[in-house]
Amino acid sequence: MSAPSREAAHPPSPCIGVCTVDPATRTCGGCRRTLDEIAAWFTASAAQKHAILADIARRSRA
Repeated sequence: MSAPSREAAHPPSPCIGVCTVDPATRTCGGCRRTLDEIAAWFTASAAQKHAILADIARRSRA
């Protein structure tokens, strides 16, 4: 049996336990997710979680 592909595997949450939300951007200063992304994380598919992580990476570079 082969290992699941990157898209099929659920990545771990990016939460680092530093939950400080900027009221203007509604983005967490710890994990850099939006409030909507945080709320959706628990029911998101693996592909959706990977997309959120890609959005976080883009936000971090900006």
